[in-house]
Amino acid sequence: MSDRYATACIIGAGSSGITAAQVLQAEGIDFDCFEMGSEVGGNWRYENDNGVSSAYRSLHINTSREAMEYAAWPMSASLPDYPSHWQIAAYFDDFVDHFGLREAITFRTEVTKVAPAEGGGWDVTIRPRDDARAVETRHYDHVLVANGHHWDPRWPEPSFPGSEAFPGQQVHVHYYRTPELFAGKTVVVLGIGNSATDIAVEASRNARETYLAMRRGAWILPKYLFGMPTDHLTDSPLARGPLRLQKLGMRTMLRIAVGKMTDYGLPEPDHDVLEAHPTVSDDLLSRLGHGDIKVVPTISRFEGSTVVFADGSTVDADVVVYCTGYKVTFPFLDESVLAADDNHVDLYRRVVPPDRPGLWFIGLVQPLGAVMPLAEAQAHWVADLITGRVTLPPRAEMRAQITAYDAALRKRFVASKRHTIEVDFHAYRAELDKERKTRAVRTPAVAAPTP
Repeated sequence: MSDRYATACIIGAGSSGITAAQVLQAEGIDFDCFEMGSEVGGNWRYENDNGVSSAYRSLHINTSREAMEYAAWPMSASLPDYPSHWQIAAYFDDFVDHFGLREAITFRTEVTKVAPAEGGGWDVTIRPRDDARAVETRHYDHVLVANGHHWDPRWPEPSFPGSEAFPGQQVHVHYYRTPELFAGKTVVVLGIGNSATDIAVEASRNARETYLAMRRGAWILPKYLFGMPTDHLTDSPLARGPLRLQKLGMRTMLRIAVGKMTDYGLPEPDHDVLEAHPTVSDDLLSRLGHGDIKVVPTISRFEGSTVVFADGSTVDADVVVYCTGYKVTFPFLDESVLAADDNHVDLYRRVVPPDRPGLWFIGLVQPLGAVMPLAEAQAHWVADLITGRVTLPPRAEMRAQITAYDAALRKRFVASKRHTIEVDFHAYRAELDKERKTRAVRTPAVAAPTP
């Protein structure tokens, strides 16, 4: 810990916190960074002792390494196209050590409260996890919140009738680690996102029977198209064109590469491609084609050990895995400071709460693409704001942009709590670049002295 109060405080040393630290350090901004665990990496640190990582043993990234890497520290070309969580955690370690950031991070320390201070700035209360009595409050001009949004599991609400009497195991995917849970059992996986497809595939290789239950259909994107990672194609000029052309291009590529979703027993999607967060899986469609996973409608209720689905069909199950997403939660912020109702947070450009100067959010986006490069871009913008190189618009203008963003989400994406912080990768990064350019403070030219 520093001997004096720094200018800024970074909460969390996961993928968003460490890029914020690197950017602030490069800009000469004095900061403290607090991390609950004893290592960096957040969700990508398997069995992280911070107690909130959701990485399971078989986890790999679902965007390619080129799409996920920081601009300041590209991933090694020796890594596979889709590295494992162990390789990503090692990449984070290399990043932190290369830039000399480790000594700037205070590990095993939890931020318990962030409150507006009298006279401006923020009072941040910290508690060492190994000495709960050593509570301390520090003052900062700026607080960068980088605690992530995939750590507070959201269970079905309300719970399904009869679930409390189910004699088998019910687990949220957040707590899942290894497939021994499924050995020889009948498993129901609820969801059709990336975690749900991963877990259903893994269960199908270990369980007696595997059922994949879902409320609606989805477009399943393979990890490879035409011999290359799919996001290499979606990173083409087409991805920066009009949305209708993006949709047409993606529909065409999927039809050629994998056919129709209904060919595999999946329900017809009730939305167009790119109107929901993409589900990426190379294995799901083949496991469906082999009959190793059976598709069923969403769960309706439980009757003892019997799971009843929305169409009236039933199965006697041993394990139910809920892949029902996460809550956006800030336990250190009082709701009077910032509310996150139903995963909705009012933030200008997904970073700035208009009424809370000096409070910034890094990585609180769910992109059609990878988070890490966007968190890096957000950190550069925040550094510009802290140093005064860039200004913010009036609060009324910021609130108008938030309203427009919310309206665009409702028009573009399926109504769901998972889409309250959704962004298009390229369009969003262009927004941040525009903010830095158009709101840059112009230094008045100095007149030359009169000879």
